[in-house]
Amino acid sequence: MDPMDVSTGRLQPASRKWRLTGWLLAAVWLFFLNVPLGTALGQAEPWRRWLGVGALVTFGVAYVLLFEWARAHRQASRPIPRGRAVAKLVGLLALGLLSSFGTGADWMTTLVFVATAAVFLLPGWWALVVVALAAATPLLAGYLVPSWTGETTVFFAVLLASFAMFGVAALAQRNGELRAAQQEIGRLAVAEERARTARDLHDILGHSLTVVAIKAELAGRLVEVDPSRAAAEIAEVEHLARAALADVRRTVGAYRGVRLAEELAGARSALAAAGIAADLPAELPELPAERDQLFGWAVREGVTNVVRHSGARHCTIRVSPEAVEISDDGRGPTPDTAAAGHGLVGLRERAQRLDAAVVVGGRPRGRGFVLRVALSSAGAR
Repeated sequence: MDPMDVSTGRLQPASRKWRLTGWLLAAVWLFFLNVPLGTALGQAEPWRRWLGVGALVTFGVAYVLLFEWARAHRQASRPIPRGRAVAKLVGLLALGLLSSFGTGADWMTTLVFVATAAVFLLPGWWALVVVALAAATPLLAGYLVPSWTGETTVFFAVLLASFAMFGVAALAQRNGELRAAQQEIGRLAVAEERARTARDLHDILGHSLTVVAIKAELAGRLVEVDPSRAAAEIAEVEHLARAALADVRRTVGAYRGVRLAEELAGARSALAAAGIAADLPAELPELPAERDQLFGWAVREGVTNVVRHSGARHCTIRVSPEAVEISDDGRGPTPDTAAAGHGLVGLRERAQRLDAAVVVGGRPRGRGFVLRVALSSAGAR
């Protein structure tokens, strides 16, 4: 089997070893041409001898090349052109007939190769017709050419070889389908990885740049009123920018991790900079690592949306072992809130991996918005 290029999701070309094996599989069956070849070499007339030998050698080379041509199409999952396949089979049959000048009735051995090539090249019914004609020819030859006797051995050889080739052709088709499936799996894996990277970068930069923008705006208002506090805000903007850059680097290197405690600390700072009162949990329950990370992403997405869009004065975050909830007293959901943006899409994808549900909507009482991520058992309550 060919190796997979994980960067592109494509199968690499077959190695030289496997290409050589394919040539040998096609050429080994030419051994059965030894009978007509011996008959040709035994001819007393030189022209019959050399015509028979030359036609048989050309026949063998053409058969191997034809087999490789068809195999290359099947391996690449490309359809075999029917017109060209029929033309090549007619040419192969013509070479077999030409050899009859030096081989006599033994030329009919070439019909075995013509029949198997038809099975490999042509669709089902077309191949069956060629096999039937090739099998009937030895039985009818004695009636058409008095010097040729009926060759029942060739008749059975055509049937058995064709039956075997039907199995080989089916196997080749399955291998082609398997290669196509592997290519599709590789392509989807690359697409999924790109989507994951884009989602993580969006979540990281969306939150960080939102906080940076708010703090920079605050610092601009404080420059003349309270220069020392403005300087502190600018210093924090620098710290946030460096932290965001580090996050991007960790994400690109697939080392990105999110912790709920860190996100709550960042949420407190972001909400304070935006002038939004924060009601955050004083203590956190013990959570498994994956759930802690999921809840951390939920807090990051929820607080980012509160700061950006809500116009709220107060934000509350509640955490339990089964759920995390971010709510505000802002303007509430819009008609397209449930389908909003990359952030909620990415959060839903993460939640699905832990069999958790993401619920967004208005608060039960009064104005505002709620984002809730809960395990399925807790989300049902």
